[in-house]
Amino acid sequence: MPATIFTNATLVLPDRLVYAGSLSAENGRITRVDQTKPTTRDAINLEGLYLAPGFVDLHVHGGDGADFMDGTAEAFRVVCRCHARHGTTSLTPTSTVATMPQYRRFLDLCGELHGDVPGGARIVGSHFYGPYFARPARGCHPDQDFLTPNTENAEAFTQLASKMPLAITVAPEIDNSEWLVRTYSPRGVRFNLGHSFATFPQVEAAVAWGARHVDHLFCAMSDRARLRQTQTYPMRAGLMEATLFFDELTTEVIADGKHLTPELLRLAYKLKGPDRLALVTDSMRAVDLPDGEYWFGAEGSGERVRKMDGVGVTLEGTALASGVMGMDHGVRTMHASGVPLPETIRMASLTPARILGLGADIGSLEVGKRADLVVLDAALNVRQVYINGSII
Repeated sequence: MPATIFTNATLVLPDRLVYAGSLSAENGRITRVDQTKPTTRDAINLEGLYLAPGFVDLHVHGGDGADFMDGTAEAFRVVCRCHARHGTTSLTPTSTVATMPQYRRFLDLCGELHGDVPGGARIVGSHFYGPYFARPARGCHPDQDFLTPNTENAEAFTQLASKMPLAITVAPEIDNSEWLVRTYSPRGVRFNLGHSFATFPQVEAAVAWGARHVDHLFCAMSDRARLRQTQTYPMRAGLMEATLFFDELTTEVIADGKHLTPELLRLAYKLKGPDRLALVTDSMRAVDLPDGEYWFGAEGSGERVRKMDGVGVTLEGTALASGVMGMDHGVRTMHASGVPLPETIRMASLTPARILGLGADIGSLEVGKRADLVVLDAALNVRQVYINGSII
Protein backbone atom coordinates (compact mmCIF):
# COMPACT_ATOMS: atom_id res chain seq x y z
CA MET A 1 0.00 0.00 0.00
CA PRO A 2 1.50 3.39 -1.00
CA ALA A 3 2.16 5.94 1.69
CA THR A 4 -0.47 8.57 2.47
CA ILE A 5 1.04 11.93 3.37
CA PHE A 6 -0.78 14.96 4.76
CA THR A 7 0.74 18.41 4.94
CA ASN A 8 -0.32 21.87 6.14
CA ALA A 9 -2.72 20.28 8.63
CA THR A 10 -3.82 21.47 12.05
CA LEU A 11 -3.04 18.30 13.98
CA VAL A 12 -5.33 17.57 16.92
CA LEU A 13 -3.18 15.87 19.56
CA PRO A 14 -4.58 14.75 22.93
CA ASP A 15 -3.33 17.86 24.72
CA ARG A 16 -2.74 20.52 22.06
CA LEU A 17 -3.11 21.67 18.48
CA VAL A 18 -0.09 21.62 16.15
CA TYR A 19 -0.32 24.06 13.27
CA ALA A 20 1.28 23.49 9.86
CA GLY A 21 1.69 19.85 10.79
CA SER A 22 2.42 16.82 8.66
CA LEU A 23 1.49 13.17 9.05
CA SER A 24 2.51 10.13 7.07
CA ALA A 25 0.92 6.69 7.03
CA GLU A 26 2.03 3.47 5.41
CA ASN A 27 0.65 -0.06 5.52
CA GLY A 28 -2.24 1.15 7.62
CA ARG A 29 -0.10 2.67 10.38
CA ILE A 30 1.07 6.17 11.24
CA THR A 31 4.78 6.48 10.48
CA ARG A 32 5.47 10.16 11.12
CA VAL A 33 3.88 13.09 12.95
CA ASP A 34 5.76 16.40 12.88
CA GLN A 35 6.00 19.81 11.22
CA THR A 36 8.38 18.82 8.45
CA LYS A 37 7.30 19.84 4.97
CA PRO A 38 7.10 16.75 2.73
CA THR A 39 8.95 17.02 -0.59
CA THR A 40 6.68 14.66 -2.52
CA ARG A 41 4.12 16.10 -4.91
CA ASP A 42 1.62 13.47 -3.83
CA ALA A 43 1.16 14.97 -0.37
CA ILE A 44 -2.40 15.99 0.50
CA ASN A 45 -2.43 19.69 1.36
CA LEU A 46 -5.16 20.17 3.98
CA GLU A 47 -4.80 23.95 3.87
CA GLY A 48 -5.10 24.29 7.63
CA LEU A 49 -8.02 21.91 8.15
CA TYR A 50 -8.04 19.83 11.33
CA LEU A 51 -6.58 16.33 11.13
CA ALA A 52 -7.86 14.35 14.10
CA PRO A 53 -7.86 10.71 15.17
CA GLY A 54 -10.91 8.75 14.06
CA PHE A 55 -13.67 8.66 16.64
CA VAL A 56 -14.35 5.62 18.83
CA ASP A 57 -17.97 4.96 19.88
CA LEU A 58 -18.55 2.78 22.95
CA HIS A 59 -22.34 2.93 22.84
CA VAL A 60 -24.16 2.74 19.50
CA HIS A 61 -27.27 0.80 18.47
CA GLY A 62 -27.93 1.65 14.84
CA GLY A 63 -28.08 4.05 11.93
CA ASP A 64 -29.29 4.55 8.37
CA GLY A 65 -32.31 2.30 8.91
CA ALA A 66 -30.51 -0.65 10.53
CA ASP A 67 -30.02 -1.82 14.11
CA PHE A 68 -27.40 -4.23 15.42
CA MET A 69 -30.30 -6.29 16.79
CA ASP A 70 -31.76 -6.90 13.33
CA GLY A 71 -29.77 -10.12 13.29
CA THR A 72 -28.02 -9.87 9.91
CA ALA A 73 -24.47 -9.18 8.82
CA GLU A 74 -25.77 -6.60 6.37
CA ALA A 75 -27.44 -4.65 9.18
CA PHE A 76 -24.09 -4.52 10.99
CA ARG A 77 -22.39 -3.24 7.83
CA VAL A 78 -25.05 -0.58 7.21
CA VAL A 79 -24.63 0.79 10.74
CA CYS A 80 -20.84 0.80 10.46
CA ARG A 81 -20.93 2.62 7.11
CA CYS A 82 -23.39 5.16 8.50
CA HIS A 83 -21.22 6.10 11.46
CA ALA A 84 -18.04 6.21 9.40
CA ARG A 85 -19.63 9.10 7.49
CA HIS A 86 -19.72 10.94 10.81
CA GLY A 87 -16.06 10.33 11.62
CA THR A 88 -16.35 7.15 13.69
CA THR A 89 -13.67 4.67 12.67
CA SER A 90 -14.04 2.15 15.52
CA LEU A 91 -17.12 1.11 17.46
CA THR A 92 -18.60 -1.52 19.72
CA PRO A 93 -22.03 -2.74 18.55
CA THR A 94 -24.48 -2.31 21.40
CA SER A 95 -27.46 -4.59 21.99
CA THR A 96 -30.88 -3.83 23.46
CA VAL A 97 -33.22 -5.74 25.72
CA ALA A 98 -34.43 -8.61 23.53
CA THR A 99 -35.08 -12.36 23.59
CA MET A 100 -32.56 -15.08 24.33
CA PRO A 101 -32.22 -16.15 20.65
CA GLN A 102 -31.68 -12.49 19.66
CA TYR A 103 -29.03 -12.04 22.33
CA ARG A 104 -27.16 -15.07 21.02
CA ARG A 105 -27.42 -13.93 17.40
CA PHE A 106 -26.09 -10.47 18.28
CA LEU A 107 -23.05 -11.94 20.02
CA ASP A 108 -22.43 -14.41 17.19
CA LEU A 109 -22.40 -11.59 14.64
CA CYS A 110 -20.05 -9.48 16.78
CA GLY A 111 -17.62 -12.39 16.76
CA GLU A 112 -17.99 -13.11 13.05
CA LEU A 113 -17.59 -9.49 11.94
CA HIS A 114 -14.92 -8.44 14.44
CA GLY A 115 -12.38 -6.32 12.57
CA ASP A 116 -12.52 -4.16 9.48
CA VAL A 117 -15.84 -3.53 7.74
CA PRO A 118 -15.42 -2.43 4.09
CA GLY A 119 -16.32 1.24 3.82
CA GLY A 120 -17.36 1.42 7.44
CA ALA A 121 -16.20 1.76 11.02
CA ARG A 122 -14.16 -1.13 12.39
CA ILE A 123 -15.85 -3.42 14.92
CA VAL A 124 -13.40 -3.48 17.83
CA GLY A 125 -15.50 -5.05 20.58
CA SER A 126 -19.00 -5.74 21.80
CA HIS A 127 -21.23 -3.94 24.29
CA PHE A 128 -23.72 -6.47 25.64
CA TYR A 129 -26.46 -4.34 27.03
CA GLY A 130 -29.92 -5.32 28.20
CA PRO A 131 -30.45 -8.66 29.91
CA TYR A 132 -28.97 -7.59 33.25
CA PHE A 133 -30.77 -4.24 33.57
CA ALA A 134 -33.07 -3.53 36.49
CA ARG A 135 -36.47 -3.85 34.86
CA PRO A 136 -37.88 -0.64 36.47
CA ALA A 137 -34.97 1.27 34.89
CA ARG A 138 -35.35 -0.16 31.39
CA GLY A 139 -36.18 3.22 29.84
CA CYS A 140 -37.21 2.89 26.18
CA HIS A 141 -36.06 -0.73 25.87
CA PRO A 142 -38.52 -3.50 25.01
CA ASP A 143 -40.03 -5.28 28.02
CA GLN A 144 -38.60 -8.66 27.03
CA ASP A 145 -36.00 -11.02 28.54
CA PHE A 146 -34.51 -9.55 31.71
CA LEU A 147 -32.36 -12.26 33.24
CA THR A 148 -30.92 -13.16 36.60
CA PRO A 149 -27.22 -13.94 36.11
CA ASN A 150 -26.45 -17.65 36.40
CA THR A 151 -23.86 -20.04 35.04
CA GLU A 152 -25.93 -21.02 32.02
CA ASN A 153 -26.61 -17.56 30.63
CA ALA A 154 -23.33 -15.99 31.76
CA GLU A 155 -21.23 -18.69 30.09
CA ALA A 156 -23.15 -18.17 26.85
CA PHE A 157 -22.79 -14.41 27.00
CA THR A 158 -19.09 -14.14 27.90
CA GLN A 159 -17.40 -16.37 25.32
CA LEU A 160 -16.41 -13.35 23.20
CA ALA A 161 -14.15 -12.00 25.94
CA SER A 162 -11.36 -14.35 24.82
CA LYS A 163 -11.45 -12.82 21.33
CA MET A 164 -12.28 -9.15 21.71
CA PRO A 165 -13.11 -6.47 24.29
CA LEU A 166 -16.49 -7.35 25.78
CA ALA A 167 -18.38 -4.94 28.03
CA ILE A 168 -21.48 -6.14 29.85
CA THR A 169 -23.85 -3.74 31.55
CA VAL A 170 -25.32 -4.83 34.89
CA ALA A 171 -27.50 -3.15 37.49
CA PRO A 172 -25.75 -3.85 40.82
CA GLU A 173 -29.04 -4.24 42.69
CA ILE A 174 -30.25 -7.30 40.74
CA ASP A 175 -29.82 -10.79 42.20
CA ASN A 176 -26.46 -12.50 41.57
CA SER A 177 -24.82 -9.35 40.22
CA GLU A 178 -21.90 -9.71 42.63
CA TRP A 179 -21.34 -13.32 41.54
CA LEU A 180 -21.41 -12.24 37.88
CA VAL A 181 -18.86 -9.44 38.22
CA ARG A 182 -16.52 -11.29 40.58
CA THR A 183 -16.57 -14.44 38.43
CA TYR A 184 -16.12 -12.97 34.96
CA SER A 185 -14.13 -9.79 35.54
CA PRO A 186 -10.95 -11.83 36.16
CA ARG A 187 -11.67 -13.59 32.84
CA GLY A 188 -11.42 -10.33 30.91
CA VAL A 189 -15.03 -9.15 30.82
CA ARG A 190 -15.45 -5.41 31.38
CA PHE A 191 -18.45 -4.56 33.53
CA ASN A 192 -20.45 -1.37 33.17
CA LEU A 193 -23.14 -0.14 35.54
CA GLY A 194 -26.31 1.17 33.96
CA HIS A 195 -30.09 1.15 33.74
CA SER A 196 -30.07 0.95 37.50
CA PHE A 197 -31.79 2.52 40.49
CA ALA A 198 -29.02 1.43 42.86
CA THR A 199 -28.10 3.29 46.02
CA PHE A 200 -24.66 4.76 46.61
CA PRO A 201 -23.59 1.85 48.87
CA GLN A 202 -24.68 -0.64 46.19
CA VAL A 203 -22.55 1.16 43.62
CA GLU A 204 -19.63 1.32 46.05
CA ALA A 205 -19.90 -2.44 46.48
CA ALA A 206 -19.94 -2.94 42.69
CA VAL A 207 -16.74 -0.93 42.36
CA ALA A 208 -15.15 -3.28 44.89
CA TRP A 209 -16.32 -6.27 42.84
CA GLY A 210 -14.61 -4.87 39.71
CA ALA A 211 -17.10 -2.63 37.86
CA ARG A 212 -15.26 0.25 36.21
CA HIS A 213 -17.58 2.15 33.83
CA VAL A 214 -21.04 3.72 33.92
CA ASP A 215 -23.33 4.04 30.90
CA HIS A 216 -24.79 7.40 29.75
CA LEU A 217 -24.35 9.60 32.79
CA PHE A 218 -27.58 11.25 34.04
CA CYS A 219 -29.78 8.88 32.00
CA ALA A 220 -31.76 5.85 33.27
CA MET A 221 -30.11 5.99 36.69
CA SER A 222 -30.93 6.69 40.31
CA ASP A 223 -30.17 9.97 42.01
CA ARG A 224 -31.15 11.73 45.23
CA ALA A 225 -34.53 12.82 43.88
CA ARG A 226 -35.55 9.39 42.58
CA LEU A 227 -34.49 7.57 45.73
CA ARG A 228 -36.46 10.04 47.85
CA GLN A 229 -39.64 8.59 46.32
CA THR A 230 -39.10 5.48 48.46
CA GLN A 231 -37.48 7.06 51.53
CA THR A 232 -38.28 10.58 52.64
CA TYR A 233 -35.29 10.97 54.96
CA PRO A 234 -32.42 10.95 55.20
CA MET A 235 -31.91 11.71 51.52
CA ARG A 236 -29.70 9.18 49.76
CA ALA A 237 -27.26 9.29 46.88
CA GLY A 238 -27.66 6.99 43.90
CA LEU A 239 -25.78 5.89 40.81
CA MET A 240 -25.46 9.42 39.47
CA GLU A 241 -23.75 10.80 42.56
CA ALA A 242 -21.58 7.70 42.93
CA THR A 243 -20.41 8.00 39.32
CA LEU A 244 -19.24 11.53 39.96
CA PHE A 245 -17.66 10.56 43.28
CA PHE A 246 -15.59 7.46 42.48
CA ASP A 247 -12.35 8.05 40.62
CA GLU A 248 -12.28 4.36 39.72
CA LEU A 249 -15.32 4.84 37.47
CA THR A 250 -15.15 6.16 33.94
CA THR A 251 -18.37 7.26 32.30
CA GLU A 252 -19.87 8.68 29.12
CA VAL A 253 -22.28 11.41 27.99
CA ILE A 254 -24.66 11.68 25.07
CA ALA A 255 -23.62 15.12 23.85
CA ASP A 256 -26.36 15.60 21.27
CA GLY A 257 -27.69 18.84 22.75
CA LYS A 258 -31.01 17.16 23.54
CA HIS A 259 -30.27 14.64 26.29
CA LEU A 260 -28.22 17.07 28.38
CA THR A 261 -27.92 20.83 28.67
CA PRO A 262 -24.53 22.51 28.21
CA GLU A 263 -24.41 22.98 31.99
CA LEU A 264 -24.66 19.23 32.61
CA LEU A 265 -21.98 18.57 29.99
CA ARG A 266 -19.71 21.09 31.69
CA LEU A 267 -20.43 19.56 35.10
CA ALA A 268 -19.51 16.09 33.86
CA TYR A 269 -16.34 17.43 32.26
CA LYS A 270 -15.30 19.33 35.38
CA LEU A 271 -15.86 16.45 37.80
CA LYS A 272 -14.67 13.49 35.70
CA GLY A 273 -12.14 15.17 33.39
CA PRO A 274 -11.32 14.24 29.78
CA ASP A 275 -9.53 11.01 30.73
CA ARG A 276 -12.55 9.54 32.53
CA LEU A 277 -15.36 10.91 30.36
CA ALA A 278 -16.14 9.62 26.86
CA LEU A 279 -18.53 10.95 24.25
CA VAL A 280 -21.02 8.41 22.87
CA THR A 281 -23.88 8.63 20.38
CA ASP A 282 -26.25 6.03 21.88
CA SER A 283 -27.85 6.34 18.46
CA MET A 284 -30.56 4.16 16.97
CA ARG A 285 -31.53 3.35 13.41
CA ALA A 286 -32.93 6.82 12.61
CA VAL A 287 -29.49 8.44 12.11
CA ASP A 288 -29.48 10.20 8.69
CA LEU A 289 -33.19 9.46 8.20
CA PRO A 290 -36.20 11.82 8.39
CA ASP A 291 -38.41 12.35 11.40
CA GLY A 292 -40.97 9.61 12.01
CA GLU A 293 -41.57 6.32 13.81
CA TYR A 294 -38.85 3.65 14.00
CA TRP A 295 -38.09 0.39 15.77
CA PHE A 296 -35.62 0.68 18.64
CA GLY A 297 -34.03 -2.75 18.72
CA ALA A 298 -34.89 -5.55 16.32
CA GLU A 299 -37.08 -4.67 13.35
CA GLY A 300 -40.59 -5.88 14.06
CA SER A 301 -40.06 -6.95 17.66
CA GLY A 302 -38.29 -4.08 19.43
CA GLU A 303 -39.92 -0.95 20.78
CA ARG A 304 -41.58 1.68 18.60
CA VAL A 305 -40.10 5.14 19.13
CA ARG A 306 -40.15 8.44 17.32
CA LYS A 307 -37.45 10.67 15.85
CA MET A 308 -38.26 14.35 16.24
CA ASP A 309 -36.37 17.57 16.89
CA GLY A 310 -32.98 15.88 16.59
CA VAL A 311 -33.52 13.15 19.19
CA GLY A 312 -35.37 9.90 19.81
CA VAL A 313 -38.44 10.04 22.04
CA THR A 314 -41.17 7.66 23.12
CA LEU A 315 -44.28 7.63 20.94
CA GLU A 316 -46.17 9.86 23.36
CA GLY A 317 -43.20 12.26 23.41
CA THR A 318 -42.82 12.29 27.19
CA ALA A 319 -39.43 10.57 27.53
CA LEU A 320 -36.14 10.30 25.66
CA ALA A 321 -35.54 7.21 23.54
CA SER A 322 -31.95 7.08 22.25
CA GLY A 323 -29.90 9.40 20.11
CA VAL A 324 -30.20 10.02 16.38
CA MET A 325 -26.97 11.89 15.63
CA GLY A 326 -23.42 10.91 14.70
CA MET A 327 -20.30 11.46 16.78
CA ASP A 328 -19.33 14.57 14.81
CA HIS A 329 -22.44 16.28 16.15
CA GLY A 330 -21.44 15.29 19.69
CA VAL A 331 -17.98 16.75 19.18
CA ARG A 332 -19.45 20.05 17.98
CA THR A 333 -21.90 20.15 20.89
CA MET A 334 -19.29 19.35 23.56
CA HIS A 335 -16.86 21.92 22.16
CA ALA A 336 -19.61 24.55 21.99
CA SER A 337 -20.31 23.97 25.69
CA GLY A 338 -16.88 25.40 26.46
CA VAL A 339 -14.56 22.38 26.40
CA PRO A 340 -11.25 22.99 24.53
CA LEU A 341 -11.00 21.20 21.20
CA PRO A 342 -8.07 18.86 22.05
CA GLU A 343 -9.91 17.60 25.14
CA THR A 344 -13.19 17.30 23.21
CA ILE A 345 -11.54 15.18 20.52
CA ARG A 346 -9.76 13.13 23.19
CA MET A 347 -13.12 12.26 24.76
CA ALA A 348 -14.31 11.02 21.35
CA SER A 349 -11.16 9.03 20.54
CA LEU A 350 -8.35 8.24 22.98
CA THR A 351 -10.45 8.09 26.14
CA PRO A 352 -12.96 5.53 24.78
CA ALA A 353 -10.07 3.59 23.23
CA ARG A 354 -8.39 3.37 26.63
CA ILE A 355 -11.66 2.35 28.30
CA LEU A 356 -11.75 -0.58 25.87
CA GLY A 357 -8.10 -1.41 26.52
CA LEU A 358 -7.16 -0.40 22.96
CA GLY A 359 -5.33 2.84 23.64
CA ALA A 360 -2.04 1.49 22.32
CA ASP A 361 -3.58 0.81 18.89
CA ILE A 362 -6.15 3.52 18.17
CA GLY A 363 -7.38 6.87 19.44
CA SER A 364 -4.58 9.38 18.81
CA LEU A 365 -2.14 10.63 16.19
CA GLU A 366 0.94 8.69 17.30
CA VAL A 367 3.56 6.77 15.37
CA GLY A 368 2.75 3.08 15.27
CA LYS A 369 -0.98 3.47 15.78
CA ARG A 370 -3.58 2.71 13.13
CA ALA A 371 -3.97 5.46 10.58
CA ASP A 372 -7.63 6.06 11.41
CA LEU A 373 -8.12 9.74 10.67
CA VAL A 374 -10.85 12.31 10.25
CA VAL A 375 -10.45 15.65 8.46
CA LEU A 376 -12.62 18.39 9.96
CA ASP A 377 -13.26 21.91 8.74
CA ALA A 378 -13.29 25.00 10.95
CA ALA A 379 -16.90 24.31 11.97
CA LEU A 380 -15.94 20.70 12.85
CA ASN A 381 -17.87 19.19 9.95
CA VAL A 382 -16.44 15.95 8.58
CA ARG A 383 -14.67 16.46 5.26
CA GLN A 384 -12.81 13.15 4.85
CA VAL A 385 -12.43 9.90 6.77
CA TYR A 386 -9.52 7.45 6.52
CA ILE A 387 -9.37 3.95 7.97
CA ASN A 388 -6.01 2.17 7.94
CA GLY A 389 -4.72 5.10 5.88
CA SER A 390 -7.26 4.66 3.05
CA ILE A 391 -10.05 7.10 2.37
CA ILE A 392 -13.58 5.74 2.61
